[in-house]
Amino acid sequence: MIHLDFWKVATLALTATLGAAPARADFDACVAGIRAQAAGQGVSGAVFDRMMAGVTPDPKIIELMNNQPEFKTPIWDYLAVLVDDEKVAEGRAMMSRHSSALAAAEQRFGVDRHAIAAVWGVESDFGKIAGKWSLPQALSTLACTAPRRRDYFRGELMATLKIVARGDLAPEKLRGSWAGAFGQTQFMPSTYLRLAVDGDGDGRRDLVDSVADALHSTANFLAKSGWQSGASWGYEVNVPDGYSGPSGRGSKQPVSAWAARGITRVDGSALTGSGSAGLLLPAGRNGPGFLVFRNYDAAYAYNGADSYALAISLLSDRLKGRPGVQGAWPTDDPGISRAQRKEMQRLLAARGYDVGEPDGAIGAKTRAAISDIQGKIGLAQNGRPSKKVLDALKGR
Repeated sequence: MIHLDFWKVATLALTATLGAAPARADFDACVAGIRAQAAGQGVSGAVFDRMMAGVTPDPKIIELMNNQPEFKTPIWDYLAVLVDDEKVAEGRAMMSRHSSALAAAEQRFGVDRHAIAAVWGVESDFGKIAGKWSLPQALSTLACTAPRRRDYFRGELMATLKIVARGDLAPEKLRGSWAGAFGQTQFMPSTYLRLAVDGDGDGRRDLVDSVADALHSTANFLAKSGWQSGASWGYEVNVPDGYSGPSGRGSKQPVSAWAARGITRVDGSALTGSGSAGLLLPAGRNGPGFLVFRNYDAAYAYNGADSYALAISLLSDRLKGRPGVQGAWPTDDPGISRAQRKEMQRLLAARGYDVGEPDGAIGAKTRAAISDIQGKIGLAQNGRPSKKVLDALKGR
């Protein structure tokens, strides 16, 4: 006699198989349509078939699309990792090592070298993080199965094909983020085609292996996005208690209008800056405030998130030797730096948790361990690395 559970398992397996077949057929049909479109834009069938051989949709990419850190992570956690002392020290060392390339990019495009270096640091940790996703797989998954923006990602896949067809890069160099950004300063493929430039004089545009090409191309991007040479991105300000006026990057007014509303600089000096400025309150009325100008908008154009643009802007200031954020974030459990995250992982490992090699990167194993600790100390079990969890592990 066959046990009832067998029939349950068999039915579920059959359902999954029947459901997977149409989904794969839809994906294959979509890829075939892109092949025809590529042929119409000068990409040979041989190039297409070589790049797309063995490509299958990856549901993990859709999961990542729906959980982007720029929009999900509290601003104080985001900045704690991307603008920590370690990043500043690394950045200054890399700026010294590549001073000639940075100086040439600054002179060529009129973009502050500290801002160029800040993009480099945030995007790839100064070239150390290359991205693990095959661009053909990531972009075909998004172009054919994403819940939104399929046409956009189809265009990015088409641009990727053209990069190879034109001989800019070999297919094996096309590895990057789940969304298709790649190279040392993480250009999207269409941006690569439009704005990548030769920075080292070898006649090629290689943002993967050439630091100079990456830095010059980033400067070109910021310049084309409206960067004003010699101007500031903005600065931190005090906002009066009970302030109820306009806010946001788009709330542009003359600096004099902000002064009239009682906005003051945190260092006590007068408000300065030409043109209009927006009042940015990334954590609401109770957190730090910033007046932001056109150069902040140029940084925003690189990724389209205020947390990202603020990280670039603050890191560029830190690389110049200026202080970080002076105001307090509205939380009693602030984020922790990469060095502190490594310390947390070491302490978790000492307690018997399997978190892998302590590297400061918070993966599934570390989050599971943190969640267990959070349950023991009465915090919400969300796997968030924070000061309270670190203090608990230290026995404080």
